[in-house]
Amino acid sequence: MDKRKVGVLGGGQLGRMLVESANRLNIQVNILDAPAAPAKQISSHDGHIEGSFKDAAAIRELAKSCDVVTVEIEHVDTQVLEEISGDVDVHPHWSTLRIIKDKYAQKDHLKSYGVAVAESIDLEGKEEEDFKKVGQEYGYPYMLKSKTEAYDGRGNFVVKSEDAIAEARKALAKRPLYAERWADFKMELAVMVVKTKDMTLAFPTVETIHEDNICKLVYAPARGVSKEIAARAQEMAKKAISTFQGKGVYGVEMFLLQDGTLLVNEIAPRPHNSGHYTIEACPISQYDAHLRAILDLPIPEEGLRLKEPAIMLNILGGKTPDSHVKAAQKALEVGNASIHLYGKGDARPGRKMGHITVTAPSMSTAEINIQPLIEMVDELAGKPNKTSPSAAEPLVAVIMGSDSDLPVLRPGLQILEKLQIPFTTRITSAHRTPDWLREFSKEAASSSLRVIIGAAGGAAHLPGMCASWTTLPVIGCPVKATHLDGVDSLYSMTQMPRGEPVATVGINNSTNAALLAVRILGASDLEVRERLRMWMAGNEKEVLRKDKVLLEQGWEEYLKSMGK
Repeated sequence: MDKRKVGVLGGGQLGRMLVESANRLNIQVNILDAPAAPAKQISSHDGHIEGSFKDAAAIRELAKSCDVVTVEIEHVDTQVLEEISGDVDVHPHWSTLRIIKDKYAQKDHLKSYGVAVAESIDLEGKEEEDFKKVGQEYGYPYMLKSKTEAYDGRGNFVVKSEDAIAEARKALAKRPLYAERWADFKMELAVMVVKTKDMTLAFPTVETIHEDNICKLVYAPARGVSKEIAARAQEMAKKAISTFQGKGVYGVEMFLLQDGTLLVNEIAPRPHNSGHYTIEACPISQYDAHLRAILDLPIPEEGLRLKEPAIMLNILGGKTPDSHVKAAQKALEVGNASIHLYGKGDARPGRKMGHITVTAPSMSTAEINIQPLIEMVDELAGKPNKTSPSAAEPLVAVIMGSDSDLPVLRPGLQILEKLQIPFTTRITSAHRTPDWLREFSKEAASSSLRVIIGAAGGAAHLPGMCASWTTLPVIGCPVKATHLDGVDSLYSMTQMPRGEPVATVGINNSTNAALLAVRILGASDLEVRERLRMWMAGNEKEVLRKDKVLLEQGWEEYLKSMGK
């Protein structure tokens, strides 16, 4: 398709997945790395170069056989890249790589363009007293980081007190250091950005879960994040990348603070771990986009959209050399799981050996599908599982005015459990806790919730007030109270004024409330709809069974068997 040749410094898993994209377009990729590097294993031609991607002579040799040179990792010799840039296109630009590979310079650069980052202080060559002054200014804990050659937590140290300074300096000895104010974040987000010759585009905002400073899980889209925050994250990421020269894909990692503020944490000038999900979940993957960007091929913005929710799980090396193979074998049992093994040979603890991506019509279904794989990876690594099925983000909120309503709600809650619908139960009164009800209702649409069931007796204003503060569908479940047998509650819910609808079921009928919630979810989730269909088919069989017994026994014997 394109006769131009692309040279890549580095042939690990990122280079391997870039080659996979290039192969589909008949684009030759020349890799500079060791002979058996993962990227070379799936690319058979004589254009590869043997050697280190940090070796100046090898880089010059690669440049002679290519039209464009790009990188798999930013820790490269930018002096040589500057030198060869007169003869071959280098993307990202050598100056961009020079800035980004020094994390302190990277933060300083972003700050100069008005991109929000954590406060930092240069400590290179400083004495212990200077480290103590940081603690006095920033408080404890604060982050001590190496400016260069730091990734996956290596080169970082959390300084929790003044007593830990000596240990931190010893652990990071001989490294150029800087300190960073501690970011009290609610969650970590990431956005993959594509920079072309004409525009800057963004993939969806995702949530990243780190364990031992290594990315473990990526949720696309980010769970429990409002559309407004997700859009702000994309805009901030694009603004940050627009300050750099050169085309290609960039990974922008961020902190979402407790107050909703966003800070850029780090930038990777290349495809990134947090973007692996795009291979299955987007029309154009981050690797496709990187190739297209550096070769000036078309990238329609629609190609960066999310086709359906996805969860990416890293397969890290476990206790045995074949741990990654066992994890992959387990993933073969999951119909909507895609497996990527990187061809790195025997596993070592903590080494990235592959990843699994699960896609599904809804995030809750993806969470249910990925759970046994998370448990398997944790077991192989000898770690206690920290992600239980109950961690699935709730789709239904069941709110009640009093805990006395809970027995009425039990049948409905059992239905939700049987149909594998993640839900949350809360107590909030329209009259006794109006501020809490208002806060909950207003924030509901910005969370994972899709439907709210409100149960109340008496005046029963709970579902109606909730409906006035949220755009989500609200289902009212009238509860039979001491007086009027629940008719007052039924009238209260059904007589909502125009413009404030509440879908109301029968008195004490939480079963129908739950089933209506499931049907609402099933309108956009085929798997939920199928589970409901199977449940309904079970009901039909049970009715037909009873009819057969009644016909065989007669009505009198049947009543006796019922104890009546």
